[in-house]
Amino acid sequence: MRLLLNLVWLVLAGVWMALAYALAALICFVLIITIPFGVAALRIALFALWPFGRTVVRRPDAGLASGIGNVLWLVLCGWWLALGHLVTGIALCLTIIGIPLGLANFKLIPVSLLPLGREIVDVDRAGPGAVSF
Repeated sequence: MRLLLNLVWLVLAGVWMALAYALAALICFVLIITIPFGVAALRIALFALWPFGRTVVRRPDAGLASGIGNVLWLVLCGWWLALGHLVTGIALCLTIIGIPLGLANFKLIPVSLLPLGREIVDVDRAGPGAVSF
């Protein structure tokens, strides 16, 4: 079932959202000081291509630097990536087949807003409290 969902996701939302994250990474790489944000954007782009079967968990070693970085990310890239997930999720929810994909888009909004201090892992490795797809 995950394979089928990932394939449909890839065609309807995954490629487009991954391109948006790649654009965010490019912007971050050009600004040089935000290169770590670009790396995070590419990591999330891969997650946005194939989300089912993987999840996002908080890293226990994330601290104040991640919090400050998340604020900077939110201002530079996070808000428009979250808006992209919101618009795509609403559009997918207009069809019965797209509802699970739209809900997955809504679950990606928190990580698009605040990606630092989080890790993408397989659902099997995720602990309690993880949001799974």
